[in-house]
Amino acid sequence: MNVRVVVTGALMIVLAIGFFLYTAAVAPKSNDPAGMMQTVGEVSGAVGAIGIVMIVFGIFRKRR
Repeated sequence: MNVRVVVTGALMIVLAIGFFLYTAAVAPKSNDPAGMMQTVGEVSGAVGAIGIVMIVFGIFRKRR
């Protein structure tokens, strides 16, 4: 198991969730809160998905 990749993937997921929640709190002050949250959701989802893929690869791949 490649621990560095797993930890990095988990950190990416935590940061994506934190970014989404922080932006959700700031969104009502925006000129276009719906559009802003749509973009933030897409970005957070992509970062979270990359984190999940990193965790899976880190668990199933062996270190050289």
